[in-house]
Amino acid sequence: MTDNPLLDFSGLPRFTAIRPEHVTPAIDTLIREVRDTVERVATDRAPPTWDNVAEPLADAMDRLHRAWGVVRHLNAVVNTPALRDAYNGNLPGITDLHTDLGQDERLYARYRAIAATPAYASLDDARRRVIDNELRDFRLSGAELPAAEKARFKAIQEELASVCAKIDDNVLDATNAWSLVVADERRLAGLPADVIAEARAAARADGADGWKLTLRMPCYLPVMKYADDRELRATLHRAYSTRASDLGADPAWDNGPLIVRVLALRREAARLLGYPDYAEVSIVPKMARDAGEVLGFLRDLAKRAKPYAERDYAELASFARDELGVRRLEPWDLAWATEKLQSRRYAFSDEAVRQYFPEDKVLAGLFRVVETIYGVAIREAKAETWHPTVRFFEIADRSGAVIAQFYFDNFAREHKQGGAWMDDAINRRRNARGLQIPVAYLTCNLPSPVGERPALFTHDDVITVFHEFGHGLHHMLTQIEVSGVSGIAGVEWDAVELPSQFMENFCWEWDVLKHMTAHADTGEPLPRALYEKMLAAKNFQSGLATVRQLEFGLFDMLVHTGYVPGGGGRYATPQAALDAVRAEVRVLPCAPYDRFMQGFSHVFAGGYAAGYYSYKWAEVLSADAYSLFEELGVLSVEAGRRFRDEVLARGGSRPALESFVAFRGREPQLDALLRHNGMTSSSG
Repeated sequence: MTDNPLLDFSGLPRFTAIRPEHVTPAIDTLIREVRDTVERVATDRAPPTWDNVAEPLADAMDRLHRAWGVVRHLNAVVNTPALRDAYNGNLPGITDLHTDLGQDERLYARYRAIAATPAYASLDDARRRVIDNELRDFRLSGAELPAAEKARFKAIQEELASVCAKIDDNVLDATNAWSLVVADERRLAGLPADVIAEARAAARADGADGWKLTLRMPCYLPVMKYADDRELRATLHRAYSTRASDLGADPAWDNGPLIVRVLALRREAARLLGYPDYAEVSIVPKMARDAGEVLGFLRDLAKRAKPYAERDYAELASFARDELGVRRLEPWDLAWATEKLQSRRYAFSDEAVRQYFPEDKVLAGLFRVVETIYGVAIREAKAETWHPTVRFFEIADRSGAVIAQFYFDNFAREHKQGGAWMDDAINRRRNARGLQIPVAYLTCNLPSPVGERPALFTHDDVITVFHEFGHGLHHMLTQIEVSGVSGIAGVEWDAVELPSQFMENFCWEWDVLKHMTAHADTGEPLPRALYEKMLAAKNFQSGLATVRQLEFGLFDMLVHTGYVPGGGGRYATPQAALDAVRAEVRVLPCAPYDRFMQGFSHVFAGGYAAGYYSYKWAEVLSADAYSLFEELGVLSVEAGRRFRDEVLARGGSRPALESFVAFRGREPQLDALLRHNGMTSSSG
C-alpha cells in the first residue's frame, strides 16, 4: 500500500487518510506518468493500433482521473482553506496537461492513422466511437493551429480554468459568510418547527442567543416560502440575490468582472478555432446542429408556455391582492404567496407533505423502483467516507455479483458547495487487471435530521434525489468497457439529462409513492387523498416554471452569441443580454438589485456553457421515453429492460438519438412533454 493514499488504486478512495499535503505529490507523479506515456506512444515506431495508442493512454489517464476526481470532489463537499489551496494550486498543471494532449500533433497523427487503416472498420462500435471523438476533440483543442496560435489557445484554457474555479469559490464564500441572528422568535412566525430548531442550534453553536438564518438552501427556501415577516423575506432575498456581486458584502467576491473575462476568453478561443462564437464550438459535440436550431427550439417552447405563465401569474397576483392584502407582489413575496395559494387551492402544504418522506423510506422507495424495472439489488455496505453522514451502497446483478457502488451525501452543511450533482469516482473499463466496476458520488443539499427526528424531504427534494440517481444509473449500469464512452462519458451534453429527468416521473406515481412514505410521528403512509391533491397540483404554475428555465437557456445562448467583449455585439454587456431575454420571456417581477448572473455557476463555472438549453432539450426525450412506461405499466419490466439495454447500458458508444430510437422505436416527439406539463389545448 502506497504512503500517499491518492496513489492507491487497489480499491475505493481512502478518504480518512487523505490530507491536503498529499495532493501535489500525487498529482505531480500522475501527470509525469501521463507525459511519459504520451512520449512512448507518440515516438513508437510500430504502426499505430488501438492497443499501442488508445489503451496505454487510457490506463495513464484513468489513474489521473481517479486521483484528481477525489481531490475535486473533496474540494466541493468538505472545502477547507488548505484543500482549496491544494486544488487551485494543481489546477493549472491539470489544465496544462489536457491542453497539451489535445494539441499534440504526434498523437493526432497516430489517431488519424488508425482511422485510415482497414483495422478501424473491424473495431467494435465503442472503440470506433472513441477514435471519432478523439479526432473531433483534437480539432476542438487546437491541434491544427499554427504554433503561435496554439500557445495562445493553451494560455486561454489555463486562465479559464483558474477564473472559473474562482467564480465557484466566490459563490461558496459569499453564501457561507452571510448570516442573520434573529433575536425575536415572533419574526419566525410561519416557519416549520424543525427549521426554527435548526436555526436555534446554529446560533448556539456560534455562542449566540437567538436564531441564526443562513443562505444555504435548507434555511433560505423555507424562509422565502413560509416566513410571514415580509421584511425578513426581503432581507434574505436581497442577500441571496446579490451574492458574489458588486452589491455583495465583499468586493473581492464580485463575479461580474470574472464573467466578462470568461466570455472574452471563450470567444477568443472560438475565433482561433475558426468559429464565429463560443456557442458554435459548444454545440459541435452535442445533438443540436447549431445555435440557430437551439434558439428556435427555446423560442418555440416559450411561445407555447408564456400564455400559461401569464395566466399563472395573474392568478397569483389576484390571490395576493384579494386574500393576502399584498397589493403589489415583490420578488420576495412570490414563493410565500405561491405556497399560500397552493395550500388554499389544493388544501395541503409542502411542509405537511414533507412529514411523510423520511430519508430511509425515500431511499427504499427509490431502490424498489430501480430493482424492479432493471433487475438489480441495492444494499448498504461499509466504506470510508469524507463525512459521518455519508452513506455507501452496492448494486448487484441477479447472480449476486457487485456491478457498481455509490456514495450518497444528502445533507447541506457548511463548507459544502450548494446544489445537487452526480460525479464519477471510478469508471467502468476493462484493463490488464480485469474489469473495473463503476463508482459514483451522489450529492444533494437537503435538510439534515434535527434531534431525534429523521431527515424529512419535501416532494421537490424527493424529485432531486431521483434525478441525481438517474445520472448515477447512467454511469453505473453501463455495459461498455471502453474509456471515453463508458457510462455518461461521450454522451452528448444535451442528452445527458435524459436518464435523470426520466427518473423524476416515478415520483408522481401512486404505485411508487405508497411504498416510500411513512409519517415522521405516526408511521402512517401517505394518504391517497393527499396524493390526489398533490397530483392535482402537479402542474400548478408549470407555465412559470417552464419560462424560468427558458430564461436561463436563452440567456446562456444569447450571451455566448450576441455579446462581444469590448463592443461590436448585439448586447453591450452580459446584463444587457439578460435584460433582453427577460423582456422577451419573463413574466414574474424582478428586483432592481437582482444579480442572478453572478451566481450562475452552471454556465460560468461549470460544464453548461452554451448548453443550459440541454435541460429542456433532454426533457423532451425523457417525457417521450417515459410515455412507453405509461403505455406498458409504470413498473414494466419489459420497458425497463429496453431502457436499460438501449440507453443506460450503451453509454456514449453510439449517438444518443440512435439509442433513443432503438428504445422508443421512433424519433422523439414534443407531445409528451407538453402533456406532462399541462400545456395542451385540452388542459388550457
